[in-house]
Amino acid sequence: MTTSVVHCSALFLTAPSSNQGKTTITAALARYFTNQGKVVRVFKTGPDYLDPQILAQASKQPVEQLDIWMAGEYYCQDKLYQAAQIADLILVEGAMGMFDGEPSSADLAARFGIPMAIVMDVKGMAQTAAAVATGLANFRDDVQVAGLIANRCGSERHAELIRDALPASLPLLATLKRDDEITLPERHLGLVQADEVKDELEIRFEAAVEWLQETQDSGLLSLPNAVPFYPANQVDAEQTIEQHLLGKTIAVAKDAAFSFIYDANLIALKSLGAELVFFSPLHDQALPKADALWLPGGYPELHSKTLSENTVMRQAIQDFYQAGKGILAECGGMLYSLETLTDLEENEYPMLGILAGQGAMRGKRGCQGMQTAVTPQGDIRGHAHHRSRSANTPEPVGYGRRQRHPAPGEAIYQQKGLTASYLHLFFPSNLDATAKLFLANPQD
Repeated sequence: MTTSVVHCSALFLTAPSSNQGKTTITAALARYFTNQGKVVRVFKTGPDYLDPQILAQASKQPVEQLDIWMAGEYYCQDKLYQAAQIADLILVEGAMGMFDGEPSSADLAARFGIPMAIVMDVKGMAQTAAAVATGLANFRDDVQVAGLIANRCGSERHAELIRDALPASLPLLATLKRDDEITLPERHLGLVQADEVKDELEIRFEAAVEWLQETQDSGLLSLPNAVPFYPANQVDAEQTIEQHLLGKTIAVAKDAAFSFIYDANLIALKSLGAELVFFSPLHDQALPKADALWLPGGYPELHSKTLSENTVMRQAIQDFYQAGKGILAECGGMLYSLETLTDLEENEYPMLGILAGQGAMRGKRGCQGMQTAVTPQGDIRGHAHHRSRSANTPEPVGYGRRQRHPAPGEAIYQQKGLTASYLHLFFPSNLDATAKLFLANPQD
């Protein structure tokens, strides 16, 4: 494999805030160029499970996270470099607003020299949209801005007002009309999972391609300029990979209730030597033969009745726990591990009961943010994002360390072989500590 610089067309989709249409436009671009026979690799900034599912279907390629804090610069550089060797186009979708977070989307784009396109919902404004975009483009000297994408633009006259107010250095790349049929479906934690609406998404993707082609401006309809991507120097890596899980089989829960799984985490477990098998707590009647178990996050509250009624599976996991085998339960997986779970309609259902306590949904109020899981096995970076609470749980062995606040983060529980927390872990941030969580008696 070549170790020299690789050039690849690249564009970073950002916005002044959330809910401007970044994912919809990123998916539309991915499908537009994929339909032209191009290989499009899409990355999503920050801790997100749902957007990558959508973008993977749109691009027909795997989608992984890029986050300097969660994954590290070496990891991000290596992922971009590997993608550049096979792709005709790299798209990166930002998180929140352009300069929000530490590090922000702008920090990531600046670090790797990727030009940014500002996506803005311009409904209800005209020249002001140009003023806001100009301010964003000139806020920092180290950020390259390719132009503005005016989303939900009402008419050609509306577009003209914005276009004429923009400086020559900030072109209007596209003016996209208002079309609610293009908007991606959502629920309480974000977008609906791609597998639930696969056929509907295909219709929306193809409609989105037509939507792009109807723009009065053509700045998005050809490949952007090529960007140089450099190989990551192995000496910059903070850890070497030792196959601590060689010969071990990990059973991973994966269905409509448990799907918050980073592809990067699966790759990490395989790099540690593990063999992965998947099963459904919703539908399967037996656990696959395995040495350890991973119950990731998801939407157990939407399927609590079915999970509760699958008593054969519940008994199988209870037996697995009693045998002292390694179990990692994250967020939704932790709720499933508790004694009961109360859904959004106030219905209470029995769950696994391998961790004392009760879980309950609490509507729109919740907790989110980047945290480091401080465990006896080592620190693992990750994040919290939930709209539920737990009560009457055991004494934790540790807490998450918040990225920018001194208050303790999410509690971390360990007993027998079980590690449970609201935190979603990013395994590549500490492979050695991750491996230990999947081994029996993690506190040994």
